[in-house]
Amino acid sequence: MRRLLPSSMPNCLMTKADNRQWLQSGLVVAAVTAGLDQTSKWAVMHLLDLEILRRLELLPFLDFAFVWNNGISYGLFSSGSAMAKWLLTAMTLAITAYLVRAMMTTQGRITRLGYALIIGGALGNLIDRIIHGAVVDFISLHYAGYYWYVFNLADIWISLGVALLVWGFWREKEPES
Repeated sequence: MRRLLPSSMPNCLMTKADNRQWLQSGLVVAAVTAGLDQTSKWAVMHLLDLEILRRLELLPFLDFAFVWNNGISYGLFSSGSAMAKWLLTAMTLAITAYLVRAMMTTQGRITRLGYALIIGGALGNLIDRIIHGAVVDFISLHYAGYYWYVFNLADIWISLGVALLVWGFWREKEPES
């Protein structure tokens, strides 16, 4: 993967203080997004009591529908075995560590924000997996009898982060030497 740099700062001029500042701001974004995800899941479970109600119609195209997801996005790898849970946890930690490193060395703002959102979403779902053994999903979009997968805010952060990475890789070019 190439480094993305603003034209005003060649890579050789990056200091440890710059990396530390960018890491701190990225981790704040990641912590806020993970916190919002966890707060929304807590509200769904404890304030709305969706764990018992199971479904709450909000709009003609939007419901809150409580689901325990043993896998990853869209229910992939949802065998439910203890080994699978620990493997998913280990994979999430390894990928998150890689993304933190990538965020430190990336200088494009769009790309950094993308990494931070992915990290925050991954941590939000990781917290669920560690505490509950599965991820809480509750957002259900549908139209004319067609239903999308049930998901959560962490999944939104991850998807938005990936979109920002793609956009950032396209928009933020390395300066020409």
